[in-house]
Amino acid sequence: MKGLRTEFRSGGSSFAAVDGISFSLAPGETLGIVGESGCGKSVTSLSIMRLVPNPPGRITAGEIKLDGRNLLDLPESDMRAVRGDDIAMIFQEPMTALNPLSPVGRQIAEMFVLHEGANWNEAMDRAEDALRQVRVPSPERRIKDYPHQLSGGMRQRVMIAIALACGPDLLVADEPTTALDVTVQAQVLALLKKLQADAGMAMIFITHDLGVVAETADRVVVMYAGRKVEEASVDDLFENPLHPYTVGLIGATPTPGAERAERLADIPGMVPPLNALPQGCAFAPRCPRVMDRCLTQKPALTAPAPGRLVACFAAERT
Repeated sequence: MKGLRTEFRSGGSSFAAVDGISFSLAPGETLGIVGESGCGKSVTSLSIMRLVPNPPGRITAGEIKLDGRNLLDLPESDMRAVRGDDIAMIFQEPMTALNPLSPVGRQIAEMFVLHEGANWNEAMDRAEDALRQVRVPSPERRIKDYPHQLSGGMRQRVMIAIALACGPDLLVADEPTTALDVTVQAQVLALLKKLQADAGMAMIFITHDLGVVAETADRVVVMYAGRKVEEASVDDLFENPLHPYTVGLIGATPTPGAERAERLADIPGMVPPLNALPQGCAFAPRCPRVMDRCLTQKPALTAPAPGRLVACFAAERT
């Protein structure tokens, strides 16, 4: 991805929900994208899939290349063939992503019919195998169930089965464990890692949970108010965060073994509305290291070390 900009119209004016995001991803690699709600993470994922609702949104600049092919140049008919086959997505809430009027087995089988030309009998057999692969018990019975008959964890496994049915090169997982309890979350994460290792696919893992990022990602992009403010390997990010926002996110993450009475650090204030960003750095009103220039100038991304990027005037001085 290079220079992606996705805008939305509101009240006769436009604002950027994603502003100039760039990153690359290799086969088998996992990129974590983190930030608070409203930072542009989900819009980034929808932009990759070209599923931003238009109106009111549209991609106005940038490139999204898969194996050298710019997805933004494809006609919609070709893009439909890419979705689910070359790139697949796990959505945040499976209950709204799954069709409530169709048995889950048929929803999985549809992938084989649409993308591989399988007949329905063959596709249903493969759907049963897909449920077995994601460790759904009694898959021969579950393929006949409707989404409301499954638990949250089972519905998320169905979403994973649909996403991985055709062996995509890239999996985009948008907050795939947010609605799950801790035990089921751990099971889903372990399942995703195993399936990724078996298939060798790349994965973009979008979350607000840095604990999940530490377990799953190779590299991390930190987003704030639609922009990338830091990028680093997962080890570098946790050992030496450079942006004050990243420092705040890590400080607000519970630490295993810490005293129960110990109060977590918090980041004061809230993410500003994307249609009313401050003149300078968007994080300046909440930043403990704010300087005068932060209030009037937007910091550009700089590379303080190989493999690291940060957009912060204070970080440039350390």
